[in-house]
Amino acid sequence: MKGIFITFEGIEGSGKSTISKMIYEELLGRGISAIHTYEPGDTPLGREIRKTLLNPDHKEMEPLTEILLYLADRVEHVNKIIKPSLEKGTVVISDRFSDSTIAYQGFARGFPINQLKELDRIVRAEVKPDITILLDLDVKEGLKRNRGANKIDRFELEEVEFHERVRKGFLTLAKDEPDRFRVVDASQDLKDVYQEVKRIIFSFLGL
Repeated sequence: MKGIFITFEGIEGSGKSTISKMIYEELLGRGISAIHTYEPGDTPLGREIRKTLLNPDHKEMEPLTEILLYLADRVEHVNKIIKPSLEKGTVVISDRFSDSTIAYQGFARGFPINQLKELDRIVRAEVKPDITILLDLDVKEGLKRNRGANKIDRFELEEVEFHERVRKGFLTLAKDEPDRFRVVDASQDLKDVYQEVKRIIFSFLGL
């Protein structure tokens, strides 16, 4: 039986890393075969790519360079972790995937979205999320949360307008694919966000 591929998306500080791990732990607690993974950086080569992508010293990186590094990470991620796990019937939960590339490098950086989608399609082959949880949050609140937690990387240094374009990109993607996306208000208390996401995912899985 083929596994289920669940992705979590959202702007900086939306809580997707925390919530996705909580869902993963809940599934394990129920005896369900599951893994939690993330982009970029959850493979040996990916870790090296992540260091380069997030290093504030590389703030002036060319947009195409940034895209190709993310896609190189995704090739490794899909072929070394995601695809083998799905073939074993495992539930795969990923903190970020293709939609982040479209939102950040397409909507925010301005790279032609149709070209970007085609590059991504080649990279991920037949692998596509079955359901995507978009944790939506006001940009200033998200950045405030991350800075309060001392999470400063190359993307945190971008202007607020950049992050506004990212958020708009995610919401546009969700509107274009309503069957795959579930948009959750991430301004709620963490426990309330978790309960809503848990209800959505468990209903999708038939639990």
